[in-house]
Amino acid sequence: MTKRIYSFPPVIDAGCHTLILGTMPSVKSLEGAFYYAHPRNAFWPVMARVLGEDAPLTIADKKAMLLRHGVALWDTAASCEREGSLDAAMKDVILNDVGALLDMYPRIGRIFLNGGEAYRLFSKMNIERAGLYIERLPSTSPAYTLPFEEKLEAWRRAFAGRTERMI
Repeated sequence: MTKRIYSFPPVIDAGCHTLILGTMPSVKSLEGAFYYAHPRNAFWPVMARVLGEDAPLTIADKKAMLLRHGVALWDTAASCEREGSLDAAMKDVILNDVGALLDMYPRIGRIFLNGGEAYRLFSKMNIERAGLYIERLPSTSPAYTLPFEEKLEAWRRAFAGRTERMI
């Protein structure tokens, strides 16, 4: 029987200007009780390099690193049924209310989507905000076999772009 799983609460505060959205925590992340816990997922190494910091080791360090740089983190899916960790195995998906999150944190002016499935799910939300910049980035998942350096370069280019909301 397929089991229903749930995403984590967002990592966010009033200073955030950028929101990164994934899809749903992997089995390893659910076991580790935090985002991107699989040791082969490139998310934390990529973020550390993009933000010019040492790789964070603890959950508290990971949250603090993102928030220091105005970066929020959440998932597009609130819950789903899934065997294993692959996005393709997600069924009966219930979406997070990203629109309400944006209403509560109006400084967010850009959204980076971590991979194709995050982009696909986000597209179903029909979120339209003046000046909101949205970009699909290569997934940091080990299942997406693009070399690390290419993933890193795409994320670096995205973060080097605009950081404030356009009016």
